[in-house]
Amino acid sequence: MAILRFCVFILGISLPLSCWSEILVTEDYSPFNIVNPKTGEVTGLSTEKVQELMRRAGEKYSITAYPWARSIQMAQNNPDTCVFSTSRTPGREQLYKWVGPLVKNNWVIFARADDTRHPKTLEDLRIYTIGSYRNDAIAEYFSLKGFNTELASTDADNPRKMLAGRFDFWASGELLGWEILKQQGLTKMVVQLFTFNQTEMYLACNTTMSQAKIEKWNQILKEMDKDGTSAAIEKRYK
Repeated sequence: MAILRFCVFILGISLPLSCWSEILVTEDYSPFNIVNPKTGEVTGLSTEKVQELMRRAGEKYSITAYPWARSIQMAQNNPDTCVFSTSRTPGREQLYKWVGPLVKNNWVIFARADDTRHPKTLEDLRIYTIGSYRNDAIAEYFSLKGFNTELASTDADNPRKMLAGRFDFWASGELLGWEILKQQGLTKMVVQLFTFNQTEMYLACNTTMSQAKIEKWNQILKEMDKDGTSAAIEKRYK
């Protein structure tokens, strides 16, 4: 668990998360949300946008990184809690109140560089097993379409699982997938085949969150787009 900031200090003692107005949770999903392994500090493209949003809204908040399954459950079950970066899908629509979009995310298929099979469409993949990770929108997407999947605990486990023959092809976010491959030194062993979907990722809030606040935050995001703030943040991660 990694908390970015404590909300207030009294004689050097930090108050618990409940003292924050807004509890924001996320996962390590580079470059959108990046968790420093030594300090636990959360940065990244989406994180910077959320931080600027909260600053302009005058909110007191915390940002904490957890495993993704825990983060999404917290946002569904706990008042004043939001999770990001969350793909907005039909299956999730009624589970949250939505602020965004924060960013767009291409979904792509990766293969072993030495694999002689070259599927070009999703239908070509039906005879194969696709690697993804639990509670991710991509895993949900393939499950709903009836594909065979092999699910890891985290997406970082999937390149080596594919290289070891545990499944045939790996489905992931394009930027995240390449970041994982760079970190693991596997960029020459894996190739990208094709893009099969593009989604928008949001700040997804507990359904008890004030609708007036949701509308205010959405308006601030629009202002950030208009005044060039969002584009400037995105440029730093290209």
